[in-house]
Amino acid sequence: MIYIDPPNAAGHGRLWSHLASDVSYDELHAFARVIGIPERGFDRDHYDVPAESYDQVVAAGATAISSRELVRLLSEAGLRRRKTGSP
Repeated sequence: MIYIDPPNAAGHGRLWSHLASDVSYDELHAFARVIGIPERGFDRDHYDVPAESYDQVVAAGATAISSRELVRLLSEAGLRRRKTGSP
């Protein structure tokens, strides 16, 4: 399943959501391609999605969940990739 968290991550003067799959990266990349998210938006285990695209992504089929729930689902699925140097 594809999930998106609220746009609450600040960066580059905007707020961002994270788009992820608890099934596979292939599922995530396919969904991103269909809705037009560029590959450069992929970061380790998720896509960064600008706040102004949030509603469009949910309308396209992503399930809105909390950031904490997103991390939990990625971790449980074995798809969580932490930043290099993180424990």
